[in-house]
Amino acid sequence: MNSTTSLPLHQGGITPISALHPDIFQSHILALLDGPSLASLACVSSQLHALSTHDILWFSICSSTWPSLNHPRLQQIISTFPSGHRSFFSDSFPFPDLQPLKLDVNSCTLPTELIFAVDVYYQNQIIYSKVEELDTSSSWFLCSPFRVDLLDPKDSASTPVRYLGGSQDEAWLKHLEENLSLSWIVINPTRKKAVNVSSRRAVSVQRHWLTGDVQVRFGTVTAGDEGRGSSRELVECGVVVTCCGKEGGEMHVREVCMVMEDMEGKGLNGKDSLVILEGVIEQGRRKGGEGNEGKVKFEEFQERKRERKEENQRKERVLDLVCITVGVVGFVSFWSAILFK
Repeated sequence: MNSTTSLPLHQGGITPISALHPDIFQSHILALLDGPSLASLACVSSQLHALSTHDILWFSICSSTWPSLNHPRLQQIISTFPSGHRSFFSDSFPFPDLQPLKLDVNSCTLPTELIFAVDVYYQNQIIYSKVEELDTSSSWFLCSPFRVDLLDPKDSASTPVRYLGGSQDEAWLKHLEENLSLSWIVINPTRKKAVNVSSRRAVSVQRHWLTGDVQVRFGTVTAGDEGRGSSRELVECGVVVTCCGKEGGEMHVREVCMVMEDMEGKGLNGKDSLVILEGVIEQGRRKGGEGNEGKVKFEEFQERKRERKEENQRKERVLDLVCITVGVVGFVSFWSAILFK
């Protein structure tokens, strides 16, 4: 008579996690999870937390999520974060929370260097990746309008995407809005912190009025460094990806740039932009989420800008009317004094 040997069953035939070798559990189960799922699993028990915090797991997740992180210097910087790649993911994956900045503008120490890790995706596949290091210590940078360009004006990056237009233009623009996504991570290497200032999905897509190139805009609206009612109550960190090409040919990325604008559409200079970015990085409050949250915030911001513009125009009309009235009264009084003298 043959006999078989079976593994002991626990809890109604279910083998507990403790019965699995940690290497097997990590390589065959944990390695298959994405970042949010792995972070949630780490909260279940102390044992799962210990297994889920190994840096090799988070290194794999960060590298696959953001290919730009394979840059040698970024790997060295991320290794100095409090919990390595896990800390970096915690900083960079969620959206910044729209909260008033708790930052003393007069006493804060501005960073002397920022690093930008940028990845552009089409249908979740990487089509452009770049790491940009920016010296922010010069007086020229602090006083000049803040603008970060990843491509030289004469350069462009080819992509495997087929460029459409013509009779399909409206559908093509809608297609890009739904399928093009972007990650723009701002890294402060000194403070060992980072933040993703992209809306992930596009907030608007339109053609440039002169060149006809497609401009795909991503943006994050954050609290500014001034109080309610000021032009910098809210600030938009906007990223524009400009695409061009011939109909039926491959699409080229011609420009990828980031600017900071206040509620009147005015660009912030380098110093003011550093204050905002440093406040967002230091805030520490994050919100998860995908979907169209970025677009909703962008549209609300645009509506606030429109209302502010109309209010300023009303004030200017009232001021013009007062000036005209004072001028007329002064003119009449002057000639009345002369005629009846």
